Amino acid sequence: MAQKQTVQTVDDYLAALSADKRGVLEELRQTILAAAPNAVECISYNIPAVRLNGKLLVAYGAAANHCAFYPGAHPLEVHKEQLAAYETAKGTIRFQADRPLPAALVRQLVQTRIAQPAKSVSSR
Repeated sequence: MAQKQTVQTVDDYLAALSADKRGVLEELRQTILAAAPNAVECISYNIPAVRLNGKLLVAYGAAANHCAFYPGAHPLEVHKEQLAAYETAKGTIRFQADRPLPAALVRQLVQTRIAQPAKSVSSR
């Protein structure tokens, strides 16, 4: 079994995806960066992520059968009703490329994450 190749940049990660997943994740990327203008992109756990003040804020990626956004558990609890139509678990929101997360909801999730106490935000 071949080992999955490590990506170096967010652009490299997105370039390797199918057009539908690449498009929806590029839109997600832009929405996240607009909601957290002082954030810095990085790769964490071999997927695109965003750091704010040196701490991991959110991440996103694509799997074989879905796309995912990783804002952490706290935003999922706060926005539980708005996320009812999506599969959620352990700080993860799974969605299909043809049913992307609404930009307004992504902005709210990112803002909730930013407002979260610093001690509960991972440093990886």
